[in-house]
Amino acid sequence: MTNESGKEPGEAARRRFREEALPHLDDAYSLARWLAGNRTDAEDIVQDACLRALQASPERRVENPRAWLLTVVRNAAYNWFAKNRPAALVLAGGAEDVETRAGATAPSAPAPDAALIEAADRRAVNEAIEALPLPFKETLIMREANGLSYREISEATGVPIGTVMSRLARARAMLIEKLGASS
Repeated sequence: MTNESGKEPGEAARRRFREEALPHLDDAYSLARWLAGNRTDAEDIVQDACLRALQASPERRVENPRAWLLTVVRNAAYNWFAKNRPAALVLAGGAEDVETRAGATAPSAPAPDAALIEAADRRAVNEAIEALPLPFKETLIMREANGLSYREISEATGVPIGTVMSRLARARAMLIEKLGASS
């Protein structure tokens, strides 16, 4: 593995990567999972993003490692989509939906009817999020699942803060419309 200059990342770059990027790996996976729509693709995207982040090995400390890593994941996801998916992006539920349903019947589940209602609600919300156009979905996930500030999302996506706010408001409105129509 070599960086942009053709050299392997040194021990300092590896240490910096461990200290700055690895604590945010769950957030990276969460964003990739939502963008990709399934675990397998998300794992590939995060692996690619981590390799890129390590190879980039910034010369100085990153001011906001979390936003930086999520930016790398976002870019890796778009590159992965361009390489592995047709132009018309089709997102569908996968094995995780089956696991969600299986978890509803676990012994710790409250009651079968309550578990079914909860699973149906969770599935409806997940499907509504999956159906969002990608710019709205990534903004919503970065804010609601990853807890990024508007400024951090702006830096990660490369759009002005006003656009982040607009996308977030539109994403929420689309979710309300979709979930309201299905109930």
